[in-house]
Amino acid sequence: MADAYQRKLASIMAADVAGYSRMMAADETGTIDAVRSLRVEVIEPIIARHQGRLVKTMGDGFLIEFASVVSSVAAAIDLQEELEASGESLPDTRRILLRIGIHIGDILADDDDIFGDGVNVAARIEPLVSPGGIGISDAAYQQVRGKLDFDWVDGGEYKVKNITRPIRIWHWRNGNPPVRDEPELQLPDCPSVAVLPFDNMSSDPDQDHFADGLTEDLITDLSKISGLFVVARNSTFAFKGEAVNVSEVGRRLGVASVVEGSVRKLGDRVRINVQLIDAKTGGHIWADRYDGSLTEVFELQDRVCNNVVSALSVTLTQSEAQRLTAVHTTNIDAYELFVQAKSTPFPPIPSRLDAARKLFEQVVDAAPEFSGGYAGLAWIIGFGALWGHSDPAALGTRAEALAYKAISLDNSFGWSYAGLNLALLAQKRFDEALEAGKRGLELLPNDADTHVIYAVTLGMCGRHDQAIKAAETAFRLSPNFVNGPYLNVICHTNFMAGRFEAALEAYERNQTRGGPVGPPAFCWAAASYQATRQHEKAKRTVEALLAGFPNFRLSDWNFLSLIQGDQTRDAIERQFRNAGIPD
Repeated sequence: MADAYQRKLASIMAADVAGYSRMMAADETGTIDAVRSLRVEVIEPIIARHQGRLVKTMGDGFLIEFASVVSSVAAAIDLQEELEASGESLPDTRRILLRIGIHIGDILADDDDIFGDGVNVAARIEPLVSPGGIGISDAAYQQVRGKLDFDWVDGGEYKVKNITRPIRIWHWRNGNPPVRDEPELQLPDCPSVAVLPFDNMSSDPDQDHFADGLTEDLITDLSKISGLFVVARNSTFAFKGEAVNVSEVGRRLGVASVVEGSVRKLGDRVRINVQLIDAKTGGHIWADRYDGSLTEVFELQDRVCNNVVSALSVTLTQSEAQRLTAVHTTNIDAYELFVQAKSTPFPPIPSRLDAARKLFEQVVDAAPEFSGGYAGLAWIIGFGALWGHSDPAALGTRAEALAYKAISLDNSFGWSYAGLNLALLAQKRFDEALEAGKRGLELLPNDADTHVIYAVTLGMCGRHDQAIKAAETAFRLSPNFVNGPYLNVICHTNFMAGRFEAALEAYERNQTRGGPVGPPAFCWAAASYQATRQHEKAKRTVEALLAGFPNFRLSDWNFLSLIQGDQTRDAIERQFRNAGIPD
């Protein structure tokens, strides 16, 4: 079998369409056609010009082989420059931007595919590059330095998954700045921590959900502690399978400490290894190993959580200590389903929301005594009531019943109150919705989604300063989750307050990051551009809205009907109409 492969030295280019999920959400068919045209009309001719070979396409990704590093880098620069020139006349939402990673190394090749470290390193570099940029390994840089008339920026070293040695990355200076140029986050005043996804050390890849469940549960437990700042799960899981340079993780997430771990599940036994690391120095603060049976797994998690809290010198209140001992379910399979369901709705397009709903229904079937399934269904239905076009009161009533079912089963399960918040808002029971949101935050003070739902509710009720603060807190808790709603909600809360420049800053930052943009964000941005006399941008934003969502109309959009106060609602509706959004 080994004779079927050819071993050789090659330069490998891994390219990926930035913001592909957002583009698919806006226009699925158009995006597929655009990426196909990109391959046929741009990528393939440039590859041929530089004697490369397109090995395979992977939906939004391309794997390309070259005999020479100089040829691969020259092709990458030609590709990025052509895309930049051709995209100048297009609205931002329809421009295609690529991230490109390049490395030279040994590969194994056959007629259909290529394998080996050369491929793996290029694939690990690509996500660390900004849209429109190029990142190359140090090995590639040494070969192009002085041979191509382009400048490069030293991006530093990264330790990436499944590669034993750190990789130094160089960024094309003519391209967009590297990912690490995001505004630096200040450390919170209290102890702060991010929990990275635990590695699955079992031989069975299906055990990934089990490892993810342990990570999720540890984050949830730590999030119950008011004296501790805990980064949200969606931001830390963005590192799954990617960069694991602890100092870089700490810088990007704005935390002082990082938890890493691994789990091995063999038969009915489980072993958990955990270490708490100082993000600045990389030194170990604490490390331990836990062995037990699967029936003891939740008790093992409690010990891990308490030891992390102790190592960080955090003092628990009496109620927090009690909440940390609460076990919401002992059904491991149901909890794994719940973890999977919670991550499914993002970006929040109809197909993903429906997939999440089905998973939450499976949670209810698997563990009818567990609040999580009912709380998740309340959240999904309440989300549709707020942003959709069906009768919000009827949907809100359904969501309310599910939320109260969850609360009746376990009144310490904080996410139930986030679902109740949405359900009550959909019925215009504003004061009750705010009380539900407050209770959710008391139970989960570090949960980004609970903060973001509360922020939307405050904004709809005209409590603008509180709304903006809650939205900014949500983003601070989950700064690395590109597909999340956090920047869009900062846009929303500032728009509702009449702070149009701040709304546009959040909207444009979300676009730059490749985040999701649906009808709500388009509407807030178009009206904000119009209010700040940027009429051409307002026009282009409305065009992008209607290109992606041709049937969207203000008249049947639930959002407008759920704003508290007739005068406020009428004023906002006029702003939308003045921007050219169809009634």
